[in-house]
Amino acid sequence: MQNTSPAIDVAYIAQLAKIELTNEEQSRLTRDLEQILNYVQQLGKWDTQHVEPMYHPIPIFDALRPDVPGKSLPLNATLCNAPQQEDDQFRVPKVVESAH
Repeated sequence: MQNTSPAIDVAYIAQLAKIELTNEEQSRLTRDLEQILNYVQQLGKWDTQHVEPMYHPIPIFDALRPDVPGKSLPLNATLCNAPQQEDDQFRVPKVVESAH
């Protein structure tokens, strides 16, 4: 397969990502990325003008149950193991320093 993809500077990308790669890893990743780009270029040759975009390769159906209210635990059972509670609510540490 002839390589027509632009040169990929894996060392520069690794530097941006702040990861260290050996020369062997850089060589392997360069080959892998060039193969991916060549494949994408091949896909560009197909006429997809009348193909509807897909968000997933297979149909997805929600398997979720309907969102209907059900029976809740009694308040005392809900709060019985809470490390801290106040006014029938869980008390949690403050996580936002300043709220406007």
